[in-house]
Amino acid sequence: MTPEELLKRLDAPLSLRKKVGYMALALAGLAGSSLIGLLWATEPGLPPRTMVAFAVLMAIGLCWAAFGGWAVTRRTPMFAQDRVVAGWLGLGAWLLFTVGALVITTLRHKLAPSLIVVVLALGVLTIANLRTARRRRAALLRRKEELSQPRGR
Repeated sequence: MTPEELLKRLDAPLSLRKKVGYMALALAGLAGSSLIGLLWATEPGLPPRTMVAFAVLMAIGLCWAAFGGWAVTRRTPMFAQDRVVAGWLGLGAWLLFTVGALVITTLRHKLAPSLIVVVLALGVLTIANLRTARRRRAALLRRKEELSQPRGR
């Protein structure tokens, strides 16, 4: 493949497969937020910690829905920017979950070792995902820059 052909492939917008995936993500985020909101609206007298948990879960779902909509509507190549944004969203969701879980369990119970294992495992996966996404984006941008340079003879 020539550098010109490779540049054309790098500059291409999202494939249909990726667009369908991001649309499914947007719909899943909306569906999850809607179902939690429906449950919240139909259950009177919930404890404050449950209302806060529902609000956080709805916010996370809406963020993923917004991300899916943003990715689908992009008409320019992203060079893995979508992966980096998803990595940051995942990190934010993990942080919200971690803080919420720790606050609720320490106020109500003693800290369970299983919760610590789950939180740490999710944190490691989230950070690894973000790091991989950032490296992938940097590599693609470097490759684009290399291919864009005029070739000397």
